[in-house]
Amino acid sequence: MAEKKTKRGLGRGLSALMADVADAPATESSPARPDMMVPIEKVSANPDQPRRQFDKDQLDDLARSIREKGIIQPLIVRPHPRRTGEYEIVAGERRWRAGQMAKLHEVPAIVREFDDIEVLEVAIIENIQRADLNPVEEAAGFSQLMEKFGHTQEKLAEVLGKSRSHIANSVRLLTLPLEVQSYLRDGKLSAGHARALITADDPVALAKEVIRKELSVRETEKLAKAQVENIFTEKGKSKPAAPGKDADTRALEGDLSANLGMKVAIDHKPGQEGGALTISYASLDDLDTLCRLLSAT
Repeated sequence: MAEKKTKRGLGRGLSALMADVADAPATESSPARPDMMVPIEKVSANPDQPRRQFDKDQLDDLARSIREKGIIQPLIVRPHPRRTGEYEIVAGERRWRAGQMAKLHEVPAIVREFDDIEVLEVAIIENIQRADLNPVEEAAGFSQLMEKFGHTQEKLAEVLGKSRSHIANSVRLLTLPLEVQSYLRDGKLSAGHARALITADDPVALAKEVIRKELSVRETEKLAKAQVENIFTEKGKSKPAAPGKDADTRALEGDLSANLGMKVAIDHKPGQEGGALTISYASLDDLDTLCRLLSAT
């Protein structure tokens, strides 16, 4: 029963959690006011923090800044669930790590009473707000907020200050094969290139061609459309184009793909009531998620 309640969204609401993440929009001239200063050895990282990698060069830069100016924006922490007198980070692990490198003895902190689910949600939101996320990481963050906490695209757009189309297009990137996602993650493809590949018949082969030929987004879109419609055979000879899907069907495919975080294809037989709906999963975790969604009552 508890899991179903979480799926519909937290009682506090996303807006309240966002307010906590952005509790202290700090600047050097108007620093945020912490609740207290906490000995740095009394603070520990959240073991369920979704962000696992921290760029060493960026940490070094932040540590140098902290040595000169201190930590301007306080960490958000909660009382440690298992150790009395200690605190667990909700938001601000980079500052804490850099503070250790700068050999600080204590850090400024805002203390909040969060449960485990709220801690995870806030951590995801904070990561989404960071400017250095690659498109795949951002898409995964949006997907987690919708899948784990039941937030809609409209609510995310409203609270995160992004357009609904941005969120929908972002989540659709997760329907691409993992190999294509790796190109996107490594910066070999832009988000625009990747979106053009979503409807391609063979996005991996097409992605390799785009990278090899350094094609523009517009050229990629044309190539993907040609592949989907089977305008050319493998030998380069033209053949009649197969009738494309209507705009409503493609829009429905896109919405379902965005909501599920998996590629959805609808094959409706013209003039008939029936057809086929195909959901493609990229990993066993995706399959587990799909099975859980389909078996939910």
